[in-house]
Amino acid sequence: GSLGSWYLSPAVYGREVGYTLDSVFTMTTESGADSEAKQPQANKKAEKGKTKAAADPASPQKQPEQLPAAVGHSTPARKEQEQQEEDQESHRSSTSRLSRSPLRGVKKVKMMQCKIALLDGSDYTVNVEKRGKGHVLFDKVCEHLNLLEKDYFGITYRDVENQKNWLDPSKELKKQIRTGPWNFAFNVKFYPPDPSQLSEDITRYYLCLQLRDDVVSGRLPCSFATHTLLGSYTVQSELGDYDPEELGSDYISEIRFAPNQTKELEEKVMELHKTYKGMTPAEAEIHFLENAKKLSMYGVDLHHAKVTSYNEVVTLSTFSQHKIFTFVQHDGQLVK
Repeated sequence: GSLGSWYLSPAVYGREVGYTLDSVFTMTTESGADSEAKQPQANKKAEKGKTKAAADPASPQKQPEQLPAAVGHSTPARKEQEQQEEDQESHRSSTSRLSRSPLRGVKKVKMMQCKIALLDGSDYTVNVEKRGKGHVLFDKVCEHLNLLEKDYFGITYRDVENQKNWLDPSKELKKQIRTGPWNFAFNVKFYPPDPSQLSEDITRYYLCLQLRDDVVSGRLPCSFATHTLLGSYTVQSELGDYDPEELGSDYISEIRFAPNQTKELEEKVMELHKTYKGMTPAEAEIHFLENAKKLSMYGVDLHHAKVTSYNEVVTLSTFSQHKIFTFVQHDGQLVK
């Protein structure tokens, strides 16, 4: 080897080994045969030096200098391993702190169960956030009904005085429903002046359901002839063509189409129903709407109003989406 591959401490120079750098240099530059001949002699000198050094342990000059392990020789792999260990320890510490400390600033979302009475007589139940706004509930109902033309409809609820109110889509639900269960109803809010202009059949269907309920409840007053006509279209829409073998003789009594439904009215409705053979339910609904829109109270939504009395004359006001009416009650009669 060369001189650069040897490392000797100062204490080794003269005391422990017994030869100088000159002799080392000479030894390393000699031939292989000479080196082998001198090797036993060098080993004996080294053993003698070690024995002499052991006999005098008190002298600090005789102790070999202890150098730090791997000084100046740290490899990149070792540094990378140490960095990974530090990263893992930091990750464990952070995870432990997160698991011990509760989440701050996160409010628990409170959900409320809403029950909505639909126009076909069924109920729809859905959960909404208590702080959610009215349009959230309305959109969920429209999605459930596959309703696209939403502008004609709305949601109503009853207050503590049992008065009907329209749900405000821009306000929070909890600010509108103060007490009691969250029960609602899905209704037509704006009656179209020309129902034939509606784009969707399902929109006309729900409008028909609302008008049928208006007629049966008495909110939409009709003459006997009008009850007969509207009732016949209702039966055609619900049951289709008249079939005596399938329907029987008193099938009309199962369908409500007037507030005071008499046997005479049902017979007149059956007579008209028999003439509608081939009319589809959608066509029957269109005919129903075309006749219902001609009624004077079509689209009028009555509301309780503040009563003002002048000489025993009571004034009540109501409105629809198109017009405002004032009714005067005098001597037990309601005069427009």
